[in-house]
Amino acid sequence: MEKMEHSSALHDYNIEANQPIEKSEYNLAKQHDQLERGLKSRHIQFLALGGAIGTGLFVGSVVVWNVMNNLAEMVVYLPMRGITVPYFVGRFVDPSLAFAVGWNYWYAYAMLIGAEATAAGIIIDYWALPVNIAVWIMIVLVVMLLLNIIAVSFFGEAEFWFASIKLITICGLIILGIVIFFGGAPNQDGILGFHYWTTSGAFVAYKAEGSLGRFLGYWHAFVSAGFAFITSPELIAIAAGETIDPRRNIPKAARRFVWRLAVFYGFSSLIIGILVPSDDKNLLGASNASTSPFVIGIQRVGIPVLNHVINAAILTSAWSAGNSFLYSGSRVLYSMSLNGQAPKVFGVTNRKGVPYVAVLFTWCFGMLAFLNVSNTGATVFNWFVSISTISGFIAWIVVMITYLRFRRAMEFNNLLNVLPYRTSLQPYATYFTLVIVSLLTITSGFQTFMPFSAKDFIAAYITIPVFLAFYLGHKFYHRTPWYIPVEQIDAITGKKEMDELEAMGEERVPKNLLQKVWYWLA
Repeated sequence: MEKMEHSSALHDYNIEANQPIEKSEYNLAKQHDQLERGLKSRHIQFLALGGAIGTGLFVGSVVVWNVMNNLAEMVVYLPMRGITVPYFVGRFVDPSLAFAVGWNYWYAYAMLIGAEATAAGIIIDYWALPVNIAVWIMIVLVVMLLLNIIAVSFFGEAEFWFASIKLITICGLIILGIVIFFGGAPNQDGILGFHYWTTSGAFVAYKAEGSLGRFLGYWHAFVSAGFAFITSPELIAIAAGETIDPRRNIPKAARRFVWRLAVFYGFSSLIIGILVPSDDKNLLGASNASTSPFVIGIQRVGIPVLNHVINAAILTSAWSAGNSFLYSGSRVLYSMSLNGQAPKVFGVTNRKGVPYVAVLFTWCFGMLAFLNVSNTGATVFNWFVSISTISGFIAWIVVMITYLRFRRAMEFNNLLNVLPYRTSLQPYATYFTLVIVSLLTITSGFQTFMPFSAKDFIAAYITIPVFLAFYLGHKFYHRTPWYIPVEQIDAITGKKEMDELEAMGEERVPKNLLQKVWYWLA
C-alpha cells in the first residue's frame, strides 16, 4: 500500500476509483466492480431490525437511538455506492482511524457470524437429535453463504421474510405472555403475575452480596445487552449504497427502527421476566443444556408442541442475524478495498454486483463456530459475545466522534441547515452517549477479575490492543496527522450527484387504503 499524502482532497481515498459511472450518481467503484441498488424500503427497514433481533433480547436505549441518528444524518447526506462507516471516518476524522475501525468492523461481523452459528447449534441441540452438532453448524453456514452469494435483491427479499418471521413470533410470544400472566395455560391454577420477581428476585446479586452485588448484576446485564444491538444500526448505513431512493428510504427506516425496537424488546424482556425465574437451571450458562427462555417458559406451564414451534422460529432468528452480519462484513471489506485499506481482490464483484471474494473470505471465519465440537455451546457462545460486544462498543465510539467532526464540518461550510435529514437533541445526545459507551467499554469484562480468569479476560479485552495496533501502526507507517483540520475536510464531493439522484426519485402514491397501509409499514 503506498503512503498516503496528507493534502489529498479526499483524505487518502483512491481518486481513480471515485469517478462517477453515471451522469447522476457519484460512485466509489469502477463500473465493472460496482454494487447494485437492489434493496427496497421494506428490505432496508427489516434488514436493520432483523439484524438487531438476533438471539439476545433486552431493552432498547438512548445509545442505539443516538448511534442510529448519527449514522442516518451522515449517510442520507452522502448515500453513495460503496460507502460504509470507515469511509466517513476517513473523510471527516482521520485515515488511520478509518483503517482501524474498518478492520474492527469486519472482525466484529466475522465473530458475530460464528456467534449466530453457535447459537443455532445450541437451539438445534434442544431436540437432542442423533447427529453431530458440526453437521448442523455446517448447514447453517452454507445457507448463509448461498443467500449472500446470489444477487443482493434476493438477499434482501430473504432477509425481509426472515425478519417477518421474527416479528410475528415476538408478537405471538407477547400475546402468549399476557395469557400466562393471567393464568390461562394448562398447568396453571391461578394468576402468575410477577411471582418470579419476588421469589427468585428481579435484581439478583452478581459476584458480590447486597447492594453492590445487585448493582454489579444490573451493570453486567447492561453490558451483555449490548450484544443484542451492536453493529445493528450500521446495517442501514452499509446498505445505503444498494438502496433504491436512499434519501427517502433511509430516514424512514431510521425513524422507525428505534421505536420498533423499544416495543419489541421492551415487551419481550418484560415477558421473559414473567415466564422464567432468574435461577432456572436451563438458562444459558446455568448448565450445558441451555435453552431459550421463551421455550423454558412454555415448558413450565405445560403447553404442548408450542415449545418446538418457537424453538424453530428462534432458529430462523439466528440464521437471519448471521445472514445480515455476513452481508455487512463483506460490504465493509469491499468498501475498504476501494479505498486502498484492504487488498484489491476484495473489491471484485460478479455480474449481479455481489462482492463474492469478500463474502467468501468473511464467511470462512464463521467456521470458528466449530469450536462447539470440543467445548460446550454456552462457553463458545459467551466467548463470541465478549469479543464482538467490545468491538461493537469501540465502533460506536468512533461513529460518534466521526459524527461530531461531520457536524463541525457542516457548520464550517454553512451546510448544517440544509442537511437532507437532521435529528433532535444534537450534539448533546452524542456527548452523553459517548460517555456511557466509553464506560461500558472499559468495564465490559469486570467479571473476569472476580476471580481472575485468563481465558475470559482475553476474550473480553483482546479487541482493544488489536484496535490500537491497527490504528497506531497505520499512523506511524503513513505518518498521517492526528486528525484532519476542519478547514481541510471535504464536505462537498458527491453532494451534487446525490442531490440529482434525490431529484430523480419518484414518490410512491397509494391507490387504495390497503396500499397506503403497506407503504407506511414498508
